[in-house]
Amino acid sequence: MPQEISVSYQAIKSKVYRLVDALVVGEKTEAEVQESISRWWNLIHPADRPIAQKYLLAVLGRSTSALEAIEDSLNCTTDFAAVSPDESGKRRRLEQLIKRTMVKPASLGTAV
Repeated sequence: MPQEISVSYQAIKSKVYRLVDALVVGEKTEAEVQESISRWWNLIHPADRPIAQKYLLAVLGRSTSALEAIEDSLNCTTDFAAVSPDESGKRRRLEQLIKRTMVKPASLGTAV
């Protein structure tokens, strides 16, 4: 019997935040997070994927905005060094992914 996956906004936000936390504390690598998201996505019923995608992109977009706000605040602090170019590049790639996915809604279902 297939596992039923919740596609509520709260469930998706919790999934994303758990993965971010696991990455931050070192329990998972970036590759493991990607694998986890891929497995999770494959468990979502195809009919539920459009709403799951909508909520996932909303969570990622808001999370990115929150991280940018933190980064901007720290960059305004005179005794805090600027974020490394590598980290800024990762943020830009995430923003590009979100924009690209919003243009091609079906791409998440096939790419992940």
